[in-house]
Amino acid sequence: MEYASGLPRQLVSMKKNLFDQGYLDEQFYQLEELQDESSPNFVEEVVTLFFRDSSRLVANIDQALKKYPQDFCRLDNFMHQLKGSASRCLRSFQKVKKEHAVLKQKLENYFQVGPVDKATRSGN
Repeated sequence: MEYASGLPRQLVSMKKNLFDQGYLDEQFYQLEELQDESSPNFVEEVVTLFFRDSSRLVANIDQALKKYPQDFCRLDNFMHQLKGSASRCLRSFQKVKKEHAVLKQKLENYFQVGPVDKATRSGN
């Protein structure tokens, strides 16, 4: 029973760290507001869909940079889909790619700890 009672505290701490490190922002709270009894895993499902789609786009961009370095229209299209802008250089893309992987791992760890509950929200 001690494990179960420490779970909400651990979730609050993990979430606070994700906010403090800049991995999460107010949009995460907005997602949590949409979660209810009828869709108790809503936030996790949205995050999973985001990573499924964004992982595909990151792979497409990576492939386009390696396979078609002169095809800037194709690369621009992929970058636009991922970031909303294609004005970043290769170094910026590598940073986004690394941050994407780190964020994915952190949120996977977060969701493995237990179900997301609005009651575990810190700062509110």
